Amino acid sequence: MRRNLFLISIIVGSLLLFVFVAPEYVNKGINKVNSKFSKHIPNIPGQPFRLGLDLLGGTHLVYQADLSKVNGSQNDAMQGVRDVVERRVNLFGVSEPVVQVSGTNQLIVDLAGVKDVNQAINLIGLTPFLEFKTQLPPAQGDAIIKQALGAQAAKVTAAALCSSGNSQTFTAFLLQFHADPCYQPSGLDGSGLKSATLTFSNQTYEPQVSLQLNDKGTKLFADITQKNLGRIVAIYLDGIPITQPTVQSAITDGNAVITGSFTPEEAKTLVERMNSGALPVPIQLISQQTIGASLGSESLTKSLTAGIYGLIFVALFMVLFYRLPGVISVVALVVYVLIVLAIYKVVPVTLTLAGIAGFILSLGMAVDANILIFARMKEELAAGKSLNAAMHEGFSRAWLSVRDSHVTTLIGALVLYIATTSIVKGFALTLGVGVLTSLFTATIVTRSFLYLVTGPWFEKHKRLFR
Repeated sequence: MRRNLFLISIIVGSLLLFVFVAPEYVNKGINKVNSKFSKHIPNIPGQPFRLGLDLLGGTHLVYQADLSKVNGSQNDAMQGVRDVVERRVNLFGVSEPVVQVSGTNQLIVDLAGVKDVNQAINLIGLTPFLEFKTQLPPAQGDAIIKQALGAQAAKVTAAALCSSGNSQTFTAFLLQFHADPCYQPSGLDGSGLKSATLTFSNQTYEPQVSLQLNDKGTKLFADITQKNLGRIVAIYLDGIPITQPTVQSAITDGNAVITGSFTPEEAKTLVERMNSGALPVPIQLISQQTIGASLGSESLTKSLTAGIYGLIFVALFMVLFYRLPGVISVVALVVYVLIVLAIYKVVPVTLTLAGIAGFILSLGMAVDANILIFARMKEELAAGKSLNAAMHEGFSRAWLSVRDSHVTTLIGALVLYIATTSIVKGFALTLGVGVLTSLFTATIVTRSFLYLVTGPWFEKHKRLFR
């Protein structure tokens, strides 16, 4: 009785999984019933599979980072850039973006199914590079101006260019010559930022951005303000000074304020970008490649066709070689496919071409355990044992081989997932999910269905098992 209840639960569960995995087919049936009998049965809401760039279409972006001013580990700086960009793209709502470091100074970003590519590019490119700078000695500033302007340098001095009244002229100089005659890096940048909030000045009621620095930033800022009392410490955003306050006293509590000609909306946007992370180094877009939805659709169609053919060939092999147990293994394989596809939706797993390859490979592995069990059953039946005894021996004696083969494959998938890039990770993830699911279907589902065919009639027709 308990075995029958468990079997019924498997059947009911499989039907529910089918409704979850393929609600569009169920809804077609509901629509036919509604139109034929004038009913109003509601459709089942569906959750689509998450498809990768190569199947859904999208944009492939390559960024180059400027590491010329990195004093520490360049590898750590690039990992910081990757983390920041990934956070910002996730906030944009992109379906499982792929953000990975390539080489020493390049970052690859794959955005699948993005409708407004320019908005996504701007979102990444506008991630603020925040930097605190201290005043440069006038003599060094004059030398920089001379190098940039040549003969005209005599008409311009660093003292005049860096005065508060010439902020627009100074900004134009920065944009044109990419040289700063007024301020020099202090060592404190966006990596020292903990959080930013929108506040309003108590005196002018103008919007401003309050910064809270982390432990590293607090120590650096305290040292900077102590050494520059009465002097200017400029705050730069993306290479342009946004405020140039004079240090009145040492700031040791890790709190700073950015003031400027902000509208409330501009200040709010700045806060959001800073809280999403300030880039440790600036990046520049050097390559953009768009994969059309039609090409992605073609790849998806071919992948699904390959999966169907794989399922058919595996089913034919099992039926031809193992007869009735082979038929049962095909039923168990259908349950396996439903469970795996449901997991892909729930996690959710981003399906790429590599991921689908892992799924197709797992189809063959899903029946590997059944083959070991059925082969052992044939040996026991040949020795003259009953069906029930042969099944029991087949499962118990094949279990160690089944366990070891699945564990070794799972270890390989785990190593691939941990030690490789995102593309190979998709293959490893789908393969690992398939291995774990096949253990369940082989030892639980297949066994439950097999015990249905252990009655007296089947004892008289053992040829169905050989």
